Amino acid sequence: MKKVLLVMLLAVAVFAVGCKKSDINQSGDAASASSGKNVSGTTANGNNYAAGVSSRGEYEASLNLKVVNFDFDKYDLTDTAVAILKANAVYLLATPGVKILVEGHTDDRGTVEYNLALGQRRADAVRNFYIQLGVAANRIATISFGKEKPVNPAANEEAWAANRRAETKLAVSAK
Repeated sequence: MKKVLLVMLLAVAVFAVGCKKSDINQSGDAASASSGKNVSGTTANGNNYAAGVSSRGEYEASLNLKVVNFDFDKYDLTDTAVAILKANAVYLLATPGVKILVEGHTDDRGTVEYNLALGQRRADAVRNFYIQLGVAANRIATISFGKEKPVNPAANEEAWAANRRAETKLAVSAK
């Protein structure tokens, strides 16, 4: 039992150090595989990874899917975010065969670990809302980039607000 716990702790530590785009996760758990290959398996707490999602950058932004923003240190959906996600869901429901990726992002304040976890909670909030609106759960993968991919690298309120976001991207083959 101690060996299993040690291996799981080591895996989480490796993830925290080596988090990158290949760490795609469908479970809502902040820990995910970092092999750079197709992600499939189970997290330490029993959640399943998105099967068949690869690290080759197979997801891209779409003009049909808008970005939602979050308040500082929050992952709950604002009224504006809800309206945007409802419009996004109309498109997603009209294209039922398309796989999507929800990316969670934060501003640059806070530790890497904290921001990765917050970004994952933001991605999960969007994913869960899409599911409530009727989008099939098996179509939606999530990933957290934390503060690693800012849209505005400045250190001011305007930049921080722009960077606190979740982006919904389509599988490239769907375009």
